[in-house]
Amino acid sequence: MTDYVKLISELSREQRESLANSNPLSFSQQRLWFLHQLDPESAAYNIPAAVRLKGPLNLQALESTCNEIVKRHEVLRTAFLSFDGKPLQVIAPAFDLAVAVIDLSGSEVELREAEATRLALDEISKPFDLTMLPLIRVLLMRLADDDHIALVTMHHIISDGWSIAIFIKEMAALYNAFSQREQSPLTELPIQYADFALWQREWLSGDQFDRQLSYWRKQVAGALPRLQLPADQLQ
Repeated sequence: MTDYVKLISELSREQRESLANSNPLSFSQQRLWFLHQLDPESAAYNIPAAVRLKGPLNLQALESTCNEIVKRHEVLRTAFLSFDGKPLQVIAPAFDLAVAVIDLSGSEVELREAEATRLALDEISKPFDLTMLPLIRVLLMRLADDDHIALVTMHHIISDGWSIAIFIKEMAALYNAFSQREQSPLTELPIQYADFALWQREWLSGDQFDRQLSYWRKQVAGALPRLQLPADQLQ
């Protein structure tokens, strides 16, 4: 990814503007990018998901599974650069996602769960650098030969609660296939998130943008209503 970023940085201003216009961030992504500029060391927008895996584990199949998902979804191999104070979306053609493995099976049985929890909390508190791939991390904690916890952490700019559920669903389908040396059962995606972002920008422009802006200006015009909270419930 470093070479790809370097290539983008060497483009002229006109070329970068053309790239940004043809592959823009969605409004949600731009909001998250802006918040990241304010506090780049924050992990507040990390989205974690943990899966308990019982039974023998095929690590090679798991790594192939994660990389197939990254291959399927462009947004999972997207970095966000800043040129002239504006965000630029850079989609890498490919990259390998490594699964980090921590073996806790040598610890005392009664301590393994607590250590796994500590490691998970430490993992999800690590910030991402939006200019560098990956913006997704996979940590596998081995508690025993037949007991593992897979922790997936993504930055909110490439994921949300809905899409991480899709990630876990695809992870299960692909792992089952790859562990049996079968091909992916998933069909190729007809559109990518970048296609939605471009459509959103094109739709919410011109008169449509003016109408939406006018509506919300009316909604928040004047003094806002006082929020009535029961003070005896506050702690």
